[in-house]
Amino acid sequence: MRICEETIDNFSISYPLERLAPLERVLFLDIETTGFTARSSYLYLIGCAYHLAGKWHTIQWMAESYDQEIEILKAFFEFSRHFRYLVHFNGNNFDMPFIIQKCQQYSLPYSFENFQGIDLYKRIAPYKFFLKLPNCKQKTLEQFLGIDRKDVFSGGELIGIYHDYINHPSEFSENALFLHNADDLKGMLETLPMLSYYDLFNHSIRARKVQANSYRDLNGGHRRELIITLTLDQPLPKAVLSSANGCYFRGEGNDASLKIPIYDEELKYFYSNYQDYYYLPTEDVALHKSVAGFVDREHRIPASAANCYTRKFSSYLPQWDFLFEPFFKREYKSRELFFELTDEIKRDRQLFSDYAAHVLNMMASIY
Repeated sequence: MRICEETIDNFSISYPLERLAPLERVLFLDIETTGFTARSSYLYLIGCAYHLAGKWHTIQWMAESYDQEIEILKAFFEFSRHFRYLVHFNGNNFDMPFIIQKCQQYSLPYSFENFQGIDLYKRIAPYKFFLKLPNCKQKTLEQFLGIDRKDVFSGGELIGIYHDYINHPSEFSENALFLHNADDLKGMLETLPMLSYYDLFNHSIRARKVQANSYRDLNGGHRRELIITLTLDQPLPKAVLSSANGCYFRGEGNDASLKIPIYDEELKYFYSNYQDYYYLPTEDVALHKSVAGFVDREHRIPASAANCYTRKFSSYLPQWDFLFEPFFKREYKSRELFFELTDEIKRDRQLFSDYAAHVLNMMASIY
C-alpha cells in the first residue's frame, strides 16, 4: 500500500465551512475505482482532505496490488474515526455504497453510521438551471468558477493506467493516479463557495430597499415593476443573471436585486362558500344572500364557484403559492395568483424579505 500525504500551502477557502460543522471534525472523501459495481471492480485509492493546525492537508491510500483493498479500507476507517462530518460529492450514490459493499465483501465491521454526511452535489444540483449550468459534475462547477486543474486524465482513462501500474509500476502512472484524486479533493475545497447559491435559497435574505419603478415597454406601453434590493449573508462567487415568469434576478457579491412586474388592473376575489351567495349577471358581481335577498329574483341566480367573486381595480403582485391572502385571480380556472399591493404591505419590510425568498424559489423550481 502506498500512502501520500501533502500539506496544501497558501490555500484558503472563501466560504465559511464552520457554518456547517467544526473544521477539525470535517473530513472530505473521494475514491477511485476500476468500475461502477463493487462486486466486479476494484477500489484502488481512497483520498481524504482535512483541516489541522490552520492548514488543509490531504492523505491518500493506494493499493499497489488488487488484493490490497482490505489494507486501504482499514487504513481509511482507522484514520476517519477522529472525524464526525463527511463531505463528499455525490458520495451517497457512489463512494459510500461502494466502500460499504467492499467491507461486506471482506467481512469488515465498518460503516458510516457515526458520520453526518454533507453532499455538495445534492446541495447544488437543484439550482443548476438557475445558474445556467449544463450539468452538475464537479469539473463543470470548477470551470464555472474558473478553477484550473493540473490533472489531464478522466476517471475512465485512469482505469487503464492503474491496470498498467499493477503490472508495470512506474513513477508516471503513480503520480497520475495520485494527482487525479488530489485534484478531486482540492476541487471539492475550491468549489465550496458554490454553497453560497444554496444559502441564497435556503437561508434568510434581507430586503434592504423596496421601490416601484415605471418604464415603457418595447411597444411604448406604460409598465411598472417592483425592485427589491437584497443584502446577502454570503457573497456569490460569480455574478448571476436569471429570469422566469417576468421576474428578473441579478446577484453579484453580497448584493442582489429582484425585479417583479406590478399589475395595475381589475382582478377577482373568489368566495369559497359560494352556496351562500347570489350572482347578479347585470352587475357581474356576487352578493351574500343576506344582502342579495332584497334583489328582484329575475336579476339574480344562485352563485357557482366560477362566478362567486367580487371585482377590484388595484395594484397587484404575482405569487406562485398561497403565500399572502386574500389572493386574486383573473378567472376562476386561472393558475396565476396575485395579492394586492396595499399601503399596509408597502410598509412591511419583513414581508418583502419573505416575498423575495418566495420569488427566488419560484425561479429555481420553474425548470
